[in-house]
Amino acid sequence: MRSLGQNPTEAELQDMINEVDADGNGTIDFPEFLNLMARKMKDTDSEEELKEAFRVFDKDQNGFISATELPHVMTNLGEKLTDEEVDEMIREADVDGDGQINYDEFVKVMMAK
Repeated sequence: MRSLGQNPTEAELQDMINEVDADGNGTIDFPEFLNLMARKMKDTDSEEELKEAFRVFDKDQNGFISATELPHVMTNLGEKLTDEEVDEMIREADVDGDGQINYDEFVKVMMAK
């Protein structure tokens, strides 16, 4: 979360985990993480924070999050993804069907939760 511009305290982190931990296992899987980040982004509603989060995912700064960049960032955030999970995540967010996520698509995903 810190790499996405969020700086919660340990107590706030635990509250957030409890809030989105749908399966009750005490950890956050990727769908739960997306839900959490979407809530945080909606709460702050800061366009600058959304842009910063997008820049974290868009490693080569070409304006798109690709199937290559996504697992790299998620691994850095502690989430190892299979190729199938990466493809599914891209498909869910990829409105225009070009196989990658642009900024507008990213914002829609982050604000939809």
